Amino acid sequence: MGEQGDTVAPGGPKAWGGRFATTPDVRLEAFNASVGFDVRLVREDIRGSVAHVRMLGRQGIVPPSEAAAIEGGLWHVWDEVEAGAFAPTVADEDVHTAVERRLRELVGPVAGKLHTARSRNDQVATDLRLWTKGALLALLGGVLDLSEALLDVATAHEEVAMPGYTHLQRAQPVLLAHHLLAYVAMLERDADRLRDAYRRVDRSPLGSGALAGVTFPIDRERVAADLGFAGITVNSLDAVADRDFVLDTLHACALIALHLSRLSEELVLWASAEFRFAEPADAFATGSSIMPQKKNPDVAELARGKTGRVIGHLVAMLVVAKGLPLAYNKDLQEDKEGLFDAVDTVLAVLDVLPPLLRTTRFDRGRLGAAAEADFALATDAADLLARRGLPFREAHETVGRLVARCLADGKTFADLTVEEWASVHPIFAEERPPLTAPESVAARDVPGGTAPPRVRAAHAAAAADLAAVRDWLQGEEAVLAAVLRPPASRAPVADEPAPA
Repeated sequence: MGEQGDTVAPGGPKAWGGRFATTPDVRLEAFNASVGFDVRLVREDIRGSVAHVRMLGRQGIVPPSEAAAIEGGLWHVWDEVEAGAFAPTVADEDVHTAVERRLRELVGPVAGKLHTARSRNDQVATDLRLWTKGALLALLGGVLDLSEALLDVATAHEEVAMPGYTHLQRAQPVLLAHHLLAYVAMLERDADRLRDAYRRVDRSPLGSGALAGVTFPIDRERVAADLGFAGITVNSLDAVADRDFVLDTLHACALIALHLSRLSEELVLWASAEFRFAEPADAFATGSSIMPQKKNPDVAELARGKTGRVIGHLVAMLVVAKGLPLAYNKDLQEDKEGLFDAVDTVLAVLDVLPPLLRTTRFDRGRLGAAAEADFALATDAADLLARRGLPFREAHETVGRLVARCLADGKTFADLTVEEWASVHPIFAEERPPLTAPESVAARDVPGGTAPPRVRAAHAAAAADLAAVRDWLQGEEAVLAAVLRPPASRAPVADEPAPA
């Protein structure tokens, strides 16, 4: 999708000025075509053209009556898209040519005036930015839905203790709610990244032309406002060559997918016989073709596996963009398939994880028992000695020897007698450390800690933040929906092709 006369196919109706004497090789036509995937931009393309031709009419660049006829034809094409009757072909090369070809069939040669003061380069950049705005809002909605599901599950298990891990070894007890809120914190950063990407993509490049601006008295700001953009791009060269907004979106998708993969990995582990902390509902699990006893956490496994593809799309686009001279190059046609697939993939995972989480059954008893097993309360014992004046390193060593002794004797801390505690250190003769997970988590009453009051406060703060972001999202969705909506009344266009 290059600028006019640069990368359009030679010969035929797309020759743009007759520069080429022969028709394109059929292999070039197939290799060059992007209409098979960029047809997803058809609504954005039509709407961008509507804004452009309205401006042309207002500025007197095109007679207002002709601008009105072109706009009517564009809305007719929109109706065909909505009805499933719009049928682009490989011969159209790209969605922009397909729309213009159909427009010419409807309104005749006047359709050729639509491309006045515009290049394919600023046209496609506008279309893709407009589409990306919608994609970012959809992704943000999915992130909020998952965050709310995590908050709901946390509320239902707010007093349940579980082992926290480092190196995948039981470390210290935490609340299950605290563990789930860690993923809410990750998703809050994802939401912030999406909003930041939205802020940067929200600029209209239309009017930049092929690379240097245009020679007509256009009104770029009016077009930007018509399309719901917050402003215009500031440099025509950068405007047509920039795909940072694609990379922003892919980066956000990659990090969302990474976070979802980490959550999925834990769900897979927790569903295993080795953990038995959680069991997915039958509706979100699969069986084995040969082993009748199996209940596989396939949803979480697929979410984990799809992350590789999303990260791959980010890397691919970085490599495409890294060596491109200004301004437009045909390489940038590679910006769409990976973007579309990354967005689709992340949205699919964000759609299925909330109901999976809400229907997963957590084994409270097993989680609680595991929170106290394998000397997960050892740090509490060392902390007690340190609070009573021992240097922490000495306290650490003392409790380490106690753990070794218990392992040798086949005992736990709970099995030790008063005398055995006193033999470890005199302080333990007077006071013993927490011996239950609830006591341990309650002691960690610091901001960001796992004590129940801190977890409840963090839960309330996260819920308030999500509500504020949801309000912002709904406002932006309403703006974009109004842009991508036909006017209530418009002039009819004949169904029969206009005379040539």
